[in-house]
Amino acid sequence: MAVPSYWRAIPQRYRYEANECVSCGKKFFPPRLICDQCQSREFKKIKLGREGKVLTYTIIRVAPSQFVDQAPYPIAIVELNDGVKVLMQIADCDPETIEIGMPVRMEFRKVSTEGDAGIINYGYKAVPVKR
Repeated sequence: MAVPSYWRAIPQRYRYEANECVSCGKKFFPPRLICDQCQSREFKKIKLGREGKVLTYTIIRVAPSQFVDQAPYPIAIVELNDGVKVLMQIADCDPETIEIGMPVRMEFRKVSTEGDAGIINYGYKAVPVKR
């Protein structure tokens, strides 16, 4: 992610901020300017819940250059308990143990580094919830 777009994404990445439409209540992550349900432009900021479940996933075995050292790694669409769906990497587990419906929690983690001496990008990853 380029430095300018990285800085624009800080509220969503660091504070788990989303928008909720004032008119219809639909939640958006990342935030949008126009509600796709009612076309309203009025939103309020909300903080996302951090727990949810895996809706679907895939295991990346041939990774892009900045993630080669992490391969194989799982990427999932996680539905948070408040209904928002987020695409994120699953960490701290064997990729072969992931199941659809598995409970996970969003955590703040290192995502990537830009170049050898570049900026370190942090964001959210899903971690299995031990029950």
